Amino acid sequence: MKSFRLLMLAPLFAVSVAGAAPYKADSANSSISAVFKQMNVPVDARFKRFDAQLDYDPAHPEKARAQVAVDTASLDLGDPEYSGEVAKKEWFNSAQFPKATFVSTGIKPAGAGKLTVSGKLTIKGRVLDVSFPVVARTEGNKQVFEGQLPIRRLAFNVGEGEWKDTSIVADEVVIKFRVSAAK
Repeated sequence: MKSFRLLMLAPLFAVSVAGAAPYKADSANSSISAVFKQMNVPVDARFKRFDAQLDYDPAHPEKARAQVAVDTASLDLGDPEYSGEVAKKEWFNSAQFPKATFVSTGIKPAGAGKLTVSGKLTIKGRVLDVSFPVVARTEGNKQVFEGQLPIRRLAFNVGEGEWKDTSIVADEVVIKFRVSAAK
């Protein structure tokens, strides 16, 4: 069987603040990708379709909230055959679980331009609490949020059967994101 690359979703980040105007991700200037190792070779794959809703006020980041939905079948591994494989039951099971989601439960200031974001990450029907650092900055009329979230794919049952073998595809996955959002 031809080996293929897996990129875990993750995804990831949206913010909502009481009283602040909501932001919508600018998909042309935003990205969510997963980085992992296949046979000890780094692989970086991007999700082509996702939506991030943010409510954010830089003066009151503790009131911010985020919600992100990623289309699990949109993972692009650079080859249509590989990309089709990760949508199958053994990996994301996109027919049954078309979206992976992140919903924030808390956002705390962590220094100038830095936040610590906590929330619920749901992949393939499994929900785990996560926390990760985010850099937030203003670029023109947009808010930009960047960060990385390390996860373990097997905690979300991504890679069933023979694909549980982490000597082929590593268990560790880093979800990288850059969300550029405007009101």
